[in-house]
Amino acid sequence: MLQKSSFSQELRLIAPALPTKPENISCVLYNSMTLTCTWNPEKETSCTEYTVNVSCRKKSYSCKSSSSTGASCSFLHQMITPPDTCSIGVTAQNVDGIIKSDVTRWRLSEIMKSIPPEILSVKPILGVKKMLEIKWKPNSSSKYILRFKTINCTHWMEVNFTAGNIYNLTGLKASTEYGIALRCRDKLSRIWSDWSQEKTGMTEDEVPHILDLWRILKPVDVNGSRPVRLLWKKAKGAPVLEKTLGYNIQYSPENNTNVTEMRTTNQTLELHLGSETYTVSVTSYNSLGNSIAATLRIPGVHEKSFQCIKAVKACLVQDQLVVEWPRSCQDVDTWVVEWFPDLDSELSAFSWESVSQVKNWTIHRDKLTPFLCYNISVYPVLQDRVGEPYSIQAYAKEGIPSKGPLAKVENIGVKTATITWEEIPKEKRNGFISNYTIFYQAEGGKEFSKTVDSSILHYDLESLTRKTSYTVRVMASTRAGGTSGPRINFKTLSISLFEIIPTTCLIGGGFLMLIVLTVVFDFKRQNSKLAPLCCPDVPNPAESSIATWLGTNFKDKVNLKKFDNSVSTEDKTLKPCPSDLIDKLVVNFGSVLEEAFTEEAGKSQENILGAEKNEYVTSPYRSDYSSGKSFEGPLNLTEIPSRKSHHQYWEMAKDICSEAKEELPSPGQSSGPDHLCGDRAPNPYLKNSVTTREFLKLEEVPDHTKREV
Repeated sequence: MLQKSSFSQELRLIAPALPTKPENISCVLYNSMTLTCTWNPEKETSCTEYTVNVSCRKKSYSCKSSSSTGASCSFLHQMITPPDTCSIGVTAQNVDGIIKSDVTRWRLSEIMKSIPPEILSVKPILGVKKMLEIKWKPNSSSKYILRFKTINCTHWMEVNFTAGNIYNLTGLKASTEYGIALRCRDKLSRIWSDWSQEKTGMTEDEVPHILDLWRILKPVDVNGSRPVRLLWKKAKGAPVLEKTLGYNIQYSPENNTNVTEMRTTNQTLELHLGSETYTVSVTSYNSLGNSIAATLRIPGVHEKSFQCIKAVKACLVQDQLVVEWPRSCQDVDTWVVEWFPDLDSELSAFSWESVSQVKNWTIHRDKLTPFLCYNISVYPVLQDRVGEPYSIQAYAKEGIPSKGPLAKVENIGVKTATITWEEIPKEKRNGFISNYTIFYQAEGGKEFSKTVDSSILHYDLESLTRKTSYTVRVMASTRAGGTSGPRINFKTLSISLFEIIPTTCLIGGGFLMLIVLTVVFDFKRQNSKLAPLCCPDVPNPAESSIATWLGTNFKDKVNLKKFDNSVSTEDKTLKPCPSDLIDKLVVNFGSVLEEAFTEEAGKSQENILGAEKNEYVTSPYRSDYSSGKSFEGPLNLTEIPSRKSHHQYWEMAKDICSEAKEELPSPGQSSGPDHLCGDRAPNPYLKNSVTTREFLKLEEVPDHTKREV
């Protein structure tokens, strides 16, 4: 049994690999001369030889091919002509054996393929509009298909007709160039010829079509004039090659017969109108006449436009930008869509299009610049009135921003910081900014991120580490991706202002409390050193020991405040004092003055520097003075001695006053004075004043001692 199974496996292994049986045989007779047949399979894994056998009218023909040249074979230079019926079979052979296909039968008249027609001319007929005449070379075919299209269009239209070699193609557009191609077949054949070589022709011109008219309204200038920019173009469906020689523009205030007319060859015109409502019409003309007028109403400055559109949205569908809006006004069936780049302030790339009976508008993305933001507005049009527009922005294609946001750090605290950034310029965004992402990382730590909406331009970082360096960057993202701005570094504070203020207050308050307690404690001590400094004792003259021998009248009269106010430099009253003390003071002091004035008698008067006046004093001069007599008589003025002599004599006067103090009576003795001291002026030697002091003089004073100041 084992031997038998192994033998069968060997037989299977060594079994021959015959070629694949040819199937789906198809034959075509080209130009009634060449028969070509094809079959399946088209390729073999091994080298295979093919033989095609054809039998017609008891004649046999054969054709050989191989797998290297393909599964087809043509009978060249053989006289195989319709309407013969032929039997065709294919034999395949390789090293392992031979296999034959099924025999098929073919009527040559049904498989005959004609040569494509040769077009001779495509031209318009003079005086006939919208028609082209096509001529081609005659052949034996009886059925034709003509296809045509406008230049730069991919859609073909076809027309079927029979016999002839001339065909008039009607229903075309004037002034339009068309492409024409033909193919044909025999009446009995079911196979069409190939398309002929394409030929072009242009229809005759006619009166221009109506224009598509629009306007751009600008603000009223300082002179009260309103600039209006008119734009027009060929309406949709108008011939591309329509010839136009120029344009006629007419405008006038509404309900006014005063019409202003202008001509131009451009497709735009700037008008300066008033504030009232105007009617504008534009026509195009050529050699055949004028087009129908396109009319537009320019509303007044204070006129309010009607509202019809509540929302507009734009979306990308495959390779097109689609703008949609819901219809809220049933009477409105015409809309004007305008679009231009957002950064085009001069409206140099301004475009518009009028659509009807729809509520959407489509434009191919290739007609818009990628990564550029467009302003799109939709206007409802009701007869000659234009309503309030609805505007949106859209991108035909979005990309990542060209640059990232510039960020900075503000309000740095112990555990918080505020990150702020600027918006990316519009020309650098390349799309709508959908969000911002803030990345922050501590030195040597893990990076964290926070994402915020595109309307937010700042973010407060919290839960940071005290006294730590951080790195921050901000990324702006669109649908296509994001771009990060430059990295910035900052360091959190070690202590915050809210911590510094309480600490400072506590420390300062502690020191202040310590100082207050120290001062209070020192004041309470008996031997305090601060008390005399802060509050020194002021002696009371009424309680002085000298007041005991001056009498009770002195105590009653002594009041420091009244005393200071009552005493003046010109009038001071001396209090009563003992007579013997007064005599002694007068005698001794007079002797001092006599010695001083005698020494200075020969000196001339000197003026004090600084433009001050000389100081003088009246002094008594006597040669025979006896104690007990009073100073009487006229006064003499004597020049004040120099500062040095003045100081010496002042010291002598102080000695005399000290001796007089020792001889004062005790408090128990009588203090009644024999006489009162006279009125005297302030002492010039004590106050450096320019006033004089007056003394009593003896009756007999020599004349040579008297001086006048």
